[in-house]
Amino acid sequence: MNLPFPEPTHPGNPTTRAKRPDSRPQDPVEAPAPGVASVTQLINKLSDYLTPAELKKVKEAYRFSDEMHLGQVRKSGEPYISHPIAVAEICADWKLDAQAIMAALLHDVIEDQDVKKDELIERFGAQVANLVDGLSKLEKIEFQSLVEAQAENFRKMLLAMASDVRVILIKLADRLHNMRTLGVMTAAKKRRIAGETMEVYVPIAHRLGLNNIYRELQDLSFSHLYPLRYRTLSKAIKAARGNRREVVKKILEAVKAQLAAAGLQAEVYGREKTLYGIYKKMRNKHLSFSQVLDVYGFRVVMDTVPSCYVALGTLHALYKPMPGKFKDYIAIRKINGYQSLHTTLIGPYGTPVEFQIRTQEMHRTAESGVAAHWLYKTGDSNMSDLQQRTHAWLQSLLDIQQQTGDSAEFLEHVKVDLFPDSVYVFTPKSKIIALPRGATALDFAYSIHTGIGDHTVAVKINNEEQPLRTELHNGDIVEIVTDPESRPSPTWLSFVRTGKARSAIRHYLRTVNLNESVDLGQELLAQALALRNIKAELAPATIEKLLAESSAKSMEELYADIGIGKRMPALVARHIFGLMEGDPDLTMSTQPMPASDIAPVTIYGSEGVAVQLAPCCLPIPGDAIIGQLRRDQGLIVHTCECLPAKRVRAKEPDRWIAVQWGTELNRRFDCRIRLLINNEKGILARVAAEIGESDANITYVGMDEDDEHMMTQLRFTIQIQDRVHLAQLIRNLRRVAGVNRVERERS
Repeated sequence: MNLPFPEPTHPGNPTTRAKRPDSRPQDPVEAPAPGVASVTQLINKLSDYLTPAELKKVKEAYRFSDEMHLGQVRKSGEPYISHPIAVAEICADWKLDAQAIMAALLHDVIEDQDVKKDELIERFGAQVANLVDGLSKLEKIEFQSLVEAQAENFRKMLLAMASDVRVILIKLADRLHNMRTLGVMTAAKKRRIAGETMEVYVPIAHRLGLNNIYRELQDLSFSHLYPLRYRTLSKAIKAARGNRREVVKKILEAVKAQLAAAGLQAEVYGREKTLYGIYKKMRNKHLSFSQVLDVYGFRVVMDTVPSCYVALGTLHALYKPMPGKFKDYIAIRKINGYQSLHTTLIGPYGTPVEFQIRTQEMHRTAESGVAAHWLYKTGDSNMSDLQQRTHAWLQSLLDIQQQTGDSAEFLEHVKVDLFPDSVYVFTPKSKIIALPRGATALDFAYSIHTGIGDHTVAVKINNEEQPLRTELHNGDIVEIVTDPESRPSPTWLSFVRTGKARSAIRHYLRTVNLNESVDLGQELLAQALALRNIKAELAPATIEKLLAESSAKSMEELYADIGIGKRMPALVARHIFGLMEGDPDLTMSTQPMPASDIAPVTIYGSEGVAVQLAPCCLPIPGDAIIGQLRRDQGLIVHTCECLPAKRVRAKEPDRWIAVQWGTELNRRFDCRIRLLINNEKGILARVAAEIGESDANITYVGMDEDDEHMMTQLRFTIQIQDRVHLAQLIRNLRRVAGVNRVERERS
């Protein structure tokens, strides 16, 4: 039997290398089992667009991969080589080049068979070797947890993708075939892999515009994460299909006739929404299946952009459009390059029907995304708009990596930017900026440039001043006001939405305020160690082991991580205790510290960004206080009576530590007071004058009506020295004519 590729090698073949130590013997396979990827099918697809010289190189890669995987089988019992062939076949559907097909065939040889990258460079060239290396996991590095290992693997893959998008295209093909053949795995492994796919790979496919892969991965993940829901919904759709067939047929005939009468040439066809899409709509809108009416949609493919708008008007004349259900993604395309007109019409029998109207080119991009004209070279002046958008996003991954401390944090930032929903806003010069749904004005500033974000002081949205945390909506015109003296605040991390903004703020807080964070972290760790009767001065052997196992380069870095809330001092202390407990020599080298010597962390109010006074309760000297360790915000000081703090303490008691006020406090502290007054002439002036005479400074004033008492409430934020100063001020205000009540606002 003559195959375009050589037959899989068998144990008796003279060209076979010695089996790898980890390979498992199996009987020779004469022919692929039903459903197994076929070499013949692959070569037929490749022959359509590769040259004979390129086909020859691909055959060499196949031969090498077959030899390396000899004796290795999948969980299903199929020869392992069937998997690389299937991955290469998916890549061939996208018309990827010979180098990508070769990398697809070789993508597991480094990871599974310990083939060196140098050997691949020698046999197949540097580009193929780099692709395979970018796809290979980091098996040789020891990680503290599975989560850390996965995060580092994703980081490596995404950074490789940033320099060559073919890495992620091959990886998506690999994940797609693995998901198609996931049935033989254990239930726990199915859920883990399906969850990882839904969380990372599905949004990446969507971000790159690979809608076919996106939809299939979604449904496959859904089937393994919620098998019972999947089967129930699938059965319901099959039952409903027959009932709705006549409706679909009637709509198709009516639409085709209407477009033909208008002299428009169009391809019209119905499509069924994905199972996961229907499930998500049921879950988000709390609907039963019978209430989800738009299970079917229709696609109209035209020749030109103007004809798309003519077709839209023609359809609106046929069926009445639903108000607020029209979206023009041709004029303002989605962030992944998708373009179409979307409209929902009231069809026969009163059922809503969704139509998508697009050109042939838009349709090709919608289905294959960046793979339709994939990009792997930078600086190409002929890049399409989609290529430029993709290139800009890939470059942003490199920017985030430069500002990020570790793999888990990098992955967290990237996942934030992978959310499919987007909001489109305008600069004052009418440039369109796409941001994730929920993005704020500060995210917009960082999307323009990191320097603009770092120096932002105010924002105007639609010509009105708004807070930096204001959430943006489609069509907003956003103008950023900057000041060279302004710097990022840790509180910004509580409301920014994009990975670029979060990584830039964290990078600034790490570098500029390093000394403050190190000092605070050292004090927090000393307190946590004291609770375990361990002296803060650790033995050199303990420090060496601690740094090796914590991935920190130095104790200063470890202290800084604790100071900004990235690491919990109690957990680090527990780790140190474990190291010492396992080594008698280390245990003997430290002297226990009596529990009575443990002192709270002292707060002076001038520590900078490493320590913040909670805005919910605004503690002042003299208040009983407690400290909360928050990730990337350092130590947040609350009053012990703060209600929001009490709720959080009940859920996360390990994140709270004892703190106390220092004795030398050379600054003033914000405090909120509320006055109930008679609404009479001159009352505000009298109150303000009394505050000034009491040596306090007003930073904010607000007024509202108190319906219950038929009086007016004045709210002030003032700057005072301590509780004694506040008590004196309140006594003075109570003596002002027209003031009925004065009290401090707690939270």
